[in-house]
Amino acid sequence: MDFDDYQKAANRTLYGNERVLTNCALGLAGESGQLIELIKEYTFHGDELDRDRLIDEMGDVLWYLSQIAEWAKIPFSEVAEQNIDTLKKRYPRGYEREN
Repeated sequence: MDFDDYQKAANRTLYGNERVLTNCALGLAGESGQLIELIKEYTFHGDELDRDRLIDEMGDVLWYLSQIAEWAKIPFSEVAEQNIDTLKKRYPRGYEREN
């Protein structure tokens, strides 16, 4: 599935009114926190990293990001492409520790 197809399919489940952007921003913060908590429990508490929960939480973050882009009428593929372009400029030879 490409990013734009995902964005359109995800939009099918969006519910909201004039406060969609705020709802999505707050949802993104909450879901990011859940993802971070999962990683913290793995890193500092010695918990097993539950792959299925990790995928679920990353999916929730992805959903909110895609809907913020949808609200702004930005194709999600454009977000991904611009990010890769930025990374290529920042790290033309890939990540190097000294840079």
